[in-house]
Amino acid sequence: MEPASIQTLEYYPFQVKGYQNTYPKRRIAVIPTLDQRDFRDSAGVGHASYRGHPAIGVILDQSGKIDQRLYGPALEPLVQNAIARAAQEAGMISSTSALTLQQALAGRNADYVLEASIKRCWVNKHRGPDNQAGVTWAAAADVALDVSIYKPPFQVAFWQGESVSNYNDPPLPAAGAIPEDGTEIYDQPGQVLSVALTRAIAGIFKRDSLHVLIVQDSPPAH
Repeated sequence: MEPASIQTLEYYPFQVKGYQNTYPKRRIAVIPTLDQRDFRDSAGVGHASYRGHPAIGVILDQSGKIDQRLYGPALEPLVQNAIARAAQEAGMISSTSALTLQQALAGRNADYVLEASIKRCWVNKHRGPDNQAGVTWAAAADVALDVSIYKPPFQVAFWQGESVSNYNDPPLPAAGAIPEDGTEIYDQPGQVLSVALTRAIAGIFKRDSLHVLIVQDSPPAH
């Protein structure tokens, strides 16, 4: 393998079902996302960027040694735009903003302001045992986002939560179940991480606590 691979990382619209058009038509502004990954769960693997591309994972051989380091696009604008897309899917009127939190709250141009930080975004693909069909591979992706939603002009969060997604390809069998053939669904580890990222972002809005809070919130006076 080449020592480095630039992976495509993206949000998959409408992949997560069940929350579309369930929120009221309130305006929500998504301000810049922060990349605050600490890499404590990356097993000591180096995480320096490569030619401006952030590290997003590794491919390991059968002995656990690194075969290839994985890099992706700038995570902050990707996640910011994806959250705005997920909010739109939820039924809200979303937009992205370059303003700071203080500026967005003072501007009062939206009913809510959403601020997010990336805590984990990593994929680990490793080679498994060879069998009659040939080489086997498995990948595990982990994404965690910290999210705070504010109601201008108040600087105390209206809602706070963490949205986490772990995705394995091939899927892990349920406890006590007989493992399936173990065939991968996705060819590229970036696709596996994209699924976890999509589920974590959609998971912000696919939760009863936030949904009930916004539905019961008094509509703004215009």
